[in-house]
Formats: sequence, structure tokens, C-alpha cells
Amino acid sequence: MTLQQLHYAITISETGSLNKAAEILYVSQPSLTGAMHELESELGITIFHRSKRGVSLTNDGIEFITYARQIYLQYENMMDKYGKSGNLKKKFGISTQHYSFAVKTFVEMVKQFNTAEYEFAIRETKTLEVIEDVRTLRSEIGILYLSDFNRAFMSKLFKTYELVFHKLITCNVYAYLWKGHPLAQEKSLRLEQLYEYPCLSFEQGGNSSFYFAEEIFSTKEYPRTIKANDRATMLNLMIGLSGYTLCSGIICEELNGGEYRAVPLESEDDSRMEIGYIVRKDQILSRMGALYIQKTEEYLRKADGIS
Repeated sequence: MTLQQLHYAITISETGSLNKAAEILYVSQPSLTGAMHELESELGITIFHRSKRGVSLTNDGIEFITYARQIYLQYENMMDKYGKSGNLKKKFGISTQHYSFAVKTFVEMVKQFNTAEYEFAIRETKTLEVIEDVRTLRSEIGILYLSDFNRAFMSKLFKTYELVFHKLITCNVYAYLWKGHPLAQEKSLRLEQLYEYPCLSFEQGGNSSFYFAEEIFSTKEYPRTIKANDRATMLNLMIGLSGYTLCSGIICEELNGGEYRAVPLESEDDSRMEIGYIVRKDQILSRMGALYIQKTEEYLRKADGIS
């Protein structure tokens, strides 16, 4: 088994196509197919299921790719520190729940590197996919939150997947509104005052669970609810339908604009959001990862409305 074979297998798993992988790797498809057959024969497992629609990972393949990414990431980190990598393009990715600050600090981190030498990726996605991306090393870092409600469930999941959660900041709960909303100028709000308006939340897909909700108080009954898939759509719904969502109060106006307000929420539950990041257990952060966390911590320390 060679590092080249690991690189080939990882690329095929990411593209889902031998043709696309061959194009990216600058090798012929027969050579790529032959390399994978040799690897599967050596390991005694089938990594890819091949069909007319493309290729997909088998159960053995999913486990193998997780280890392959871990090995190849360490190789890239070592070459970044000690070697002359030539045309090797180093990769760095994060997966995150829908936080504008996570995008802002990603931008600040990327500015410190030559994007011709690095392949960067940021994935705003569902909670379970954040966890899966870090578990399989598709992303080095995952950004999400814990609360008293979801902590036990999420901590058990982290332990099962050999992930570690590191706290970044603890936040009070806010109602996030368009500045033209009838309640936007209130100094604080009770949840009951918002029931007249649609409660907006991010859809969590087929594996939906109250524990995966990005919005705190996910088990409460809301008279009006609308789900969205992305942050831009949610912001449009805030304006068009006077909707609201529950958030940490950390607003990046540079990215979201100055059209929105975060109003403190009064709650008998006294719940707070603990935002942090997850990484693989015993993983040493890459240079990009360490800088990203540093930029994030600096930004959060300066943010208003948090403690």
C-alpha cells in the first residue's frame, strides 16, 4: 500500500466517479482502476461499489477511507513542515453549523496563505454532517454548539466517534429579527411575544432529531414554523414574512449586512449556548487549523452580547 494509492482512493471517494478522479489526478482511468484493484487485493476488502451511476463506498470502504484520510493528512502536515512539496496542494476544510462568524474567521485565515498552494473548503451544513465530516476527516474542524438539553446526547456521540469538543464561548439566547420587524426595537423579548410570527429553523434532513437542531428550545411547541436549508434563505424569510430565529447574538454585519437585530430573550429555562469546535481525538491541528481557531477566538472575544 502506497501514499499514492491512498491519495487515489480519497479522491475517488470525494468525486464519486473514476472519470472525474482521473481528470483531477492527471492519470488515465485504466491506471486508476488498476491501482484500486491492486489496493483492494492487498487489503482483502472491496473499497468501492461500482455501477453505471458511478462509484460509492462499501461499508469496509467507509472505514478504510477514514483511516486513509487520517494517514494522508498527517503526511501532508509533515510535508508542509519539513518537505519540499513541489506541486502537492495541501488541503484544509472546516464544517460548521450556520454561523456567519465561522465564515468571517475562515476568510481571515485564508488570507494568510497562498491559495495557489492550498485547497480550502468551508461547508455550512447540517449538524450530523458536521460530525460525520470531522469523523471521516473530510474536514479537520467542526463548529457547533452544546446546551443543557443536547449535551448528554452529543457527548455520547462524540465519544463513539472518537471526537473531542473544545469550548470557544458561552452565549445567552437571542431572537434574531429583521430591523423592520415590529419587535426589533424591544430591549428584550419573551418567547410568547414571538408566537404570532413564523419561527425559522434549519432543516436537519432525514436523520432529523431534536438533539441536532441548530436552534435552542427545539422541543417547544411553536404555532408557526418554517424550515430553511441555508442562511441566505433564512435572512430573506425574516424580511418577507417577519420571521425570527433563535441564535447566539453573534452577528457579523460585514457578511449578513446591517439589516438585522439580535434582541435578548427572556427565558425561565436560563439556558445558554456553548459554542465550540470538534476535532478527532489525539489529533494535532495543522498550521491552518491552529490559525483558524486563533482567528475565531480573537473574533469572539471582540463580539458584542456574549460572555
